[in-house]
Amino acid sequence: MLRSMFSGISGLRAHQTMLDVTGNNIANVNTTGFKGSATQFQDTLSQLIQGGGAPGAAIGGTNPAQIGLGVQIAGISTNFTQGSAQATGRASDLMISGDGFFVVNAGGETLYTRAGSFDFDAQGRLVSPNGGFVQGWMAQNGVVNQGAGLQNITLPRGVVAPAVPTTSVRFTGNLPLDAAAGTEIVRDIDVYDASGNATSVTLSFTRSATGWDVASGGTNLGAMTFVDGQPTGITSVTVAGATIDLAGVTGFADLSTLKVAGQDGRPAGTLDAYSIGPDGTITGTFSNGATQAVGRIALATFVNPGGLEKAGDSSYRATANSGAVELGAAGDPGYGKLASGYLEMSNVDLSQEFTNLIIAQRGFQANARIITTSDEVLQELTNLKR
Repeated sequence: MLRSMFSGISGLRAHQTMLDVTGNNIANVNTTGFKGSATQFQDTLSQLIQGGGAPGAAIGGTNPAQIGLGVQIAGISTNFTQGSAQATGRASDLMISGDGFFVVNAGGETLYTRAGSFDFDAQGRLVSPNGGFVQGWMAQNGVVNQGAGLQNITLPRGVVAPAVPTTSVRFTGNLPLDAAAGTEIVRDIDVYDASGNATSVTLSFTRSATGWDVASGGTNLGAMTFVDGQPTGITSVTVAGATIDLAGVTGFADLSTLKVAGQDGRPAGTLDAYSIGPDGTITGTFSNGATQAVGRIALATFVNPGGLEKAGDSSYRATANSGAVELGAAGDPGYGKLASGYLEMSNVDLSQEFTNLIIAQRGFQANARIITTSDEVLQELTNLKR
């Protein structure tokens, strides 16, 4: 049989594969986090007809004569360039801006994905659309330990921010220096113990001949004096185990604006809302006004992401040529940042894909013509004897 016929057959197979890859890219033009692929061709072995000859004194050298035996697929590479951002407004939808993959545990297997369309299931676990558990590190008392092993990211609605005992209270405002002697200003403060129980503490300020006497529960705690409106006497007192900071209180005339500016204690609180920051930290907002880290989503990178194997469901699995997985948080060196409320769209360029479709189609047609032409030659040979 003619070598050209087999070359044409190899060309049909190669261009059919190119059509398959291009068709898959076009089919996934709206797939979240999809990365397009490209086909590379290479020639096959060549048949040596005449070897090369070395030059001599009486004759020059000759080049080898070879006939190629067709084409084959060199490889199908994945393009990991960034896709466009699509705003969704959902806090659990995440997009990686830069390098990295989300880590997902699906059926006991660790997979990696760029598709961040996540949601919380009935048990408060952050999951992918196919039910895989998004991995990261859970916080203990608001502190995330990235050195610990990966865990399922969980945000149960019953999570509680612990109570914090009151250790300091801060006063600001002004005590009127022109007030009559004996004038009393009373302020009530709620302080909390370690169990979150609130106790009301009363602090009274009584105008004296030299300044203001501070008392609580009938116990005199000291006197506040002022020079040019600034405190020169006591600047703090201790009541019920809490330090009352009075350094921000001034003593000018005509103004009575003394108030409690804040305290560091609070009762226990339940989770009201959450947000996800650029570093992947899930921050909970609690009913007691506290905000603290609940967990942090992990990202993975590879030395050779092109070596990853597609596992379906817009996921990848590590292979021997992808390199070992490296885990970290978004924003760390070598890792992209997260954008909450956005999804990464497919990076397929339709104009390029339709161009590739035309190239593959014409290549297929040209190789089919090789086969028909070779067939006509064989027909002529069989017609030599009639």
